[in-house]
Amino acid sequence: MLNISIVPCLQDNYSFVIHEAKTNTVAVVDPSEFGPISSFIEKKFKKIDYILNTHHHFDHTGGNLDLKKKYNSKIIGSKKDEKRIFGIDIKLSDNDDFKLGNMDFKIFYIPGHTSGHVCFYSKTEKVAFTGDALFSLGCGRIFEGTHLEMLKSLNLIKKLPVDTRIYCGHEYTQKNLDFCTKYDINNNSLEEKKKWIASRLSQKQPTIPVTIKEELKTNIFLRCDNHEVKKTLDMENSTELEVFKKLRDLKDIF
Repeated sequence: MLNISIVPCLQDNYSFVIHEAKTNTVAVVDPSEFGPISSFIEKKFKKIDYILNTHHHFDHTGGNLDLKKKYNSKIIGSKKDEKRIFGIDIKLSDNDDFKLGNMDFKIFYIPGHTSGHVCFYSKTEKVAFTGDALFSLGCGRIFEGTHLEMLKSLNLIKKLPVDTRIYCGHEYTQKNLDFCTKYDINNNSLEEKKKWIASRLSQKQPTIPVTIKEELKTNIFLRCDNHEVKKTLDMENSTELEVFKKLRDLKDIF
């Protein structure tokens, strides 16, 4: 069984410390910076076996080299990012399997935000680390890929089991909620979500993880084929891709 701890970093980043208790294996996902991770590790485990990177951006890899040096960790990332994730040791390709202790993980390419972006998924543990691809109530900006690539990536994640818990890279949920409520105006599920988000933030608690089931009901970027969303955008005869592109462009200036 995995225990997952959320470690806030920088201004609004999240890194995740994974502990597989049976083998005492410790991994960290997307260490934005050295200090908060090292402080957490020193109090709990005194070691890091693996560092997992969803993509090469510095706010997800900034702590890599110092953590690797201190703890003699192995860095795992996308083979497509082998020249952009410094110190990478284990380079994985789409659909590759790997183990964290006794726990099986699979890597999926989910390009769009970056060309080498990946998701780390455990079917057994029902968890997915989605970096800056899928956020709670949102999705990442498209920097290196295309709208079609991002839509395909989101649709891949969308098809995971509905009880899969999503751990994403940033605390963007409130701003994403504001956008969803503007363009998904008849979605009653957003009202309950709004109350929950307000409660979490008032207690200074993360608004993640979230489940695929929740996101399918509330995340407008997973609802580009929804009639009410299309109607609000005056795009009732448009394709899912056209709606997604419109929504992503609107979010970029929101």
